[in-house]
Amino acid sequence: MTTAQQASDDIRFMGRAIALAKSRMGQTWPNPAVGCVIVKDGEVVAEAATAPGGRPHAEEQAAPAAGDQARGATAYVTMEPCGARSSGRTSCSHFLMDAGVSRVVVAAVDPSPFASGRGVERLGKAGLVVETGLLAAEAAVLYEGYLHRVETGRPMVRVSADGAGFDARFAASAKADLTTELKRLGEAGYTRVWVSPGELADALAEQGLLTH
Repeated sequence: MTTAQQASDDIRFMGRAIALAKSRMGQTWPNPAVGCVIVKDGEVVAEAATAPGGRPHAEEQAAPAAGDQARGATAYVTMEPCGARSSGRTSCSHFLMDAGVSRVVVAAVDPSPFASGRGVERLGKAGLVVETGLLAAEAAVLYEGYLHRVETGRPMVRVSADGAGFDARFAASAKADLTTELKRLGEAGYTRVWVSPGELADALAEQGLLTH
């Protein structure tokens, strides 16, 4: 396979992984929606997205589904596979390693304490080829709320007409302590919430709590 063909395939398969993840947006909190596509000899042998409720993770589903065809395959993952799990269960990095995947292409690095480069590092130390940053801009919408919560402790808030792709609607009095209300939602695991145009949206904007 030529370098140009490999690059074209990489973009195509990562695009598929991003589409899988987008189909689960708003259903997987407190975890981000992740897509994983496993490819062998130019053919998709397994694919998955984070399940509703946040578990099982995408890699946790795709790697076993690929079976023996995972050996020597490439995994396209929209976010860095976790290097450890808060529950103590097998990490996504280990699912890929144990399956025999030889190359992992990642769109976005995960800043959470259970990844933060640890997943990439573990894969590399195990001898897998790891590449990061492919279609990172296209994947950004998947994780903007998750990253916002990691950085601020609050879910991201946006104005929406119908709430499609959001975790929940933010309902509060415009006169309430909105920062505190949002932190409560963040503690509950929400990453992306929405409001309708109006008084509450205006109050959030005035306090710098609305993402445009």
